[in-house]
Amino acid sequence: MMQIRRRKAKVIKIGKVSIGGNNPIAIQSMTKTRTCDIEKTVKQIKELEKIGCSIVRLAVRDAQDAKAIKKIKEKVSLPLVADIHFNWRLAQDAIDNGADKIRLNPGNIYKKDEVKEIARAAKLNHIPIRVGVNSGSLKNRKPHPDAMVESAVDYIKILEGFGFYDIVVSLKASNIIDTIEAYRKIAGLCEYPLHLGVTATGSPYKGAIKSGIALGALLLEGIGDTIRVSLTDEPVQEVAASKIILESLELRKFGPQIISCPTCGRCEVDLVKIVKELESRLSTIDHRLSTRPTKVAIMGCVVNGPGEAKEADLGVAFGKREGLLFRKGKALKKISYSDCADILLKEIEG
Repeated sequence: MMQIRRRKAKVIKIGKVSIGGNNPIAIQSMTKTRTCDIEKTVKQIKELEKIGCSIVRLAVRDAQDAKAIKKIKEKVSLPLVADIHFNWRLAQDAIDNGADKIRLNPGNIYKKDEVKEIARAAKLNHIPIRVGVNSGSLKNRKPHPDAMVESAVDYIKILEGFGFYDIVVSLKASNIIDTIEAYRKIAGLCEYPLHLGVTATGSPYKGAIKSGIALGALLLEGIGDTIRVSLTDEPVQEVAASKIILESLELRKFGPQIISCPTCGRCEVDLVKIVKELESRLSTIDHRLSTRPTKVAIMGCVVNGPGEAKEADLGVAFGKREGLLFRKGKALKKISYSDCADILLKEIEG
């Protein structure tokens, strides 16, 4: 089996989460509430944690948002990243209120004296800074991979010049090819951990596919220490898509994984309904309770069904209204179509 060799990256700590080195690739998302709305923001963060998010970013638009970080942190356990743009003083405010990491955009916070003050405060409080380059906000540069890399390298040198080395880097474009090329180039120029993402990907379906192509290509090359799938959707959907990408590459496991056939004219049951029901019911289980990496095969006909079901930890191959249940390659019993989801859930939980 192919082994993905991870790029060697410096280990950086974000709150309780370590990234880089041999640490698991962390999933990140961003709240889509106004940060100063503490109740709604906390609710969204807890939903993200339940589904498997490791790090969450908050938009800090003003002093009110920065101040809210302190109260939010008292109510959640995920590390909080303060997303800072334009106003460098907000970074200091966020640090004073307990942010676990600061994201800076070289395109709009670039004055050396301002960066120096942020680096000083971050170093004093032992928190990292993400150099977050975005193709849409490059200062005096065209949105091109070389320009993105140049922007990141210049900013890294500024931080290093101030004796600051707890750095994470991201280079996000809305174009897949530009994103991949930029990350490939920066991967060979520094040993800092890389946060992967494609920006402004659009609607959930389109965005997940675009992100899957770009992130998948980079992860296969061993590039990437944290990821975010940016979608015009609820943040839990970003985490769900991220989990699928990592599980598909066998880089992480998050509990039961369902494989199912696409169905064809030979299928004599409503397989789509069964798969959707099982996925829906599994999604309500806290990912931290789903510790067993069970592979579940749900197959609709006798051509490939029995073989796929035998190869999975748990599987069912349907014929006409009935299916044959397998566990670890052994046939157990026939089950009815109507009882399939219930039986599979009991087997998974048992």
